[in-house]
Amino acid sequence: MSEYDYEDLGLVAGLEIHQQLDTATKLFCSCPTELREPEEDERTFTRFLHPTKSELGELDEAALEESRVDREFEYLAYDTTCLVEEDDEPPHELDVEARTVAMQIAELLDMSVVDQAHVMRKLVIDGSNTSGFQRTTLIAQDGEIETSDGPVSIVDIMLEEESAQRIEERDDGVLFSLDRLGIPLIEIGTGPDISSPEQAREAAETIGMLLRSTGKVKRGLGTIRQDVNVSIEEGARVEIKGVQALDQIDEIVRSEVGRQAELIEIRDELQSREASVGDVADVTDVFADSDSGVIRGALDAGGKVMGVRLAGFDGLVGRELQPDRRLGTEFSDHAKRHGAGGIFHTDELPAYGVTEEEVDALREAVGAGHEDAVAIVADDPETADLAIEAVADRAEVAIEEVPEETRGANDDGTTRYLRPLPGAARMYPETDVIPVDLDPSDVETPELLTEKVDRYQEDFGLDAGLADQVAYGRKMPLFEQAVDDGIDATFAAGLLESTLTELRRDDVAVENLSDDHLLAVMHLVEDGDLAKEGVNDVLSTIAETPDLTAEEAVEEAGLSGVSEDEVREAISEVVERNAGQVEEQGMGAFSALMGEAMGALRGKADGGVVSDVLREEIQKRA
Repeated sequence: MSEYDYEDLGLVAGLEIHQQLDTATKLFCSCPTELREPEEDERTFTRFLHPTKSELGELDEAALEESRVDREFEYLAYDTTCLVEEDDEPPHELDVEARTVAMQIAELLDMSVVDQAHVMRKLVIDGSNTSGFQRTTLIAQDGEIETSDGPVSIVDIMLEEESAQRIEERDDGVLFSLDRLGIPLIEIGTGPDISSPEQAREAAETIGMLLRSTGKVKRGLGTIRQDVNVSIEEGARVEIKGVQALDQIDEIVRSEVGRQAELIEIRDELQSREASVGDVADVTDVFADSDSGVIRGALDAGGKVMGVRLAGFDGLVGRELQPDRRLGTEFSDHAKRHGAGGIFHTDELPAYGVTEEEVDALREAVGAGHEDAVAIVADDPETADLAIEAVADRAEVAIEEVPEETRGANDDGTTRYLRPLPGAARMYPETDVIPVDLDPSDVETPELLTEKVDRYQEDFGLDAGLADQVAYGRKMPLFEQAVDDGIDATFAAGLLESTLTELRRDDVAVENLSDDHLLAVMHLVEDGDLAKEGVNDVLSTIAETPDLTAEEAVEEAGLSGVSEDEVREAISEVVERNAGQVEEQGMGAFSALMGEAMGALRGKADGGVVSDVLREEIQKRA
């Protein structure tokens, strides 16, 4: 979509960054913030959720639409799951560690922290929270970051609870896991100051760097999500949810601009054709003998086929809005929201087992001419009725405008319809959590990652590449702890960045290595109880049996330290075996013999010691 002039189109974009905090406990209870694997002994319970009115007596449109889909929500609970997470006990006080980290982030974004944090309820009835709402609180306002294309304002920082983890979609509902529910989550909202896809990505990268500078944010897939708000002058504000990769943001913005521009052209064409949407009609008789698999399956199960005439839509329902997504795909997304598998339309028929004769009969049944299109849904009676009405409603909107809505990000950079854009009617005060005073004067401002890179080079002598890897890596806090403990900085950096990567490539289960494991191994090397050459073997042993201590792993790997006499004896045997080569080449044989000597000692001795002793032995023989 790069052919569009974003300035001429009036592109306006903003970001909402959602980042999980790496705190010890959840936001409103003392449960741990670690994700769990489903176990045989986990228990489950179910909930049915319904919308409630806001403090002004209003119902939110997005929640109302969600409520029209009757679904049962089942939750996996674990031995760490508490009554707060099950919504069987009031929430506890806002977590101290979480609000401290939130104030640190506010300082990095040059924001004004509010005097007192008041928790609000945000209505959410998609099952992602057992209570039917998400708790959220304003922490700070009025900040700013710099980008190459100018400043981007930061409107606010919210501290809120993470949603439950969606495990499985079912025909009648959704299975969630409660391990993620309640993890502290920071939401950072920018102003509508972004005017290009490239600026959107740069702003997200800058905010991401500031977040990681605290050393208190979770890392990995799903721990940070970007929502992107996009509009163009003749289009509408669209919120795109769940962009997980930074390198997707610019493509998402380009794709959404292209979608809205295409919808505007379709709107203008429909208006010039004086397009309209007819009444929905039961067209089951047209397909009574159909060989289409989808239609036959619906009818054999007691279903029906519903259709609607789209006057003046011929050729436009199949028009591409984004790669491999058409106006008909938009209609289909709305039908799917009501349980249908999708739709068929005449811009793509005959196909999918639907014959040309059936298409002609369909047009006749709804009174459609060649300039019209027809959309159909085949499903159980209730679903077919709801789905075809949703298609008709979306087609009506296509004639008038680009709709404001919430969309989901797809992996290929395109988007799909999720629900209407939520409004203020879903917010109301949380009466079970007392307000807390916030005092940023006691909060230490973290060192920026860019500053860490410079310090690691200047103070520890790391080269620029390694300093950058460590500062931006997931193990940065552990590196800082190791250096504070007196571990050699170059060794610590190499272990955390190079050694772990090497082990991962060798299919070692490095995810089993805790920070305590890694720090203990570094201390063994620093104290002279383990040669650096034995680190890989020891870490591999621990990864295979995580219950072992570092000392036990050294024994298990057969790498207990050897005396200098044992080193000399082993090296003497190596030199003896290669006496002819030593007498002929002298020190020229050193490199070849060094590898053999290290192999003979199997990492039990430090390479520097082995090198010194080998040189002495060669000089004796030469």
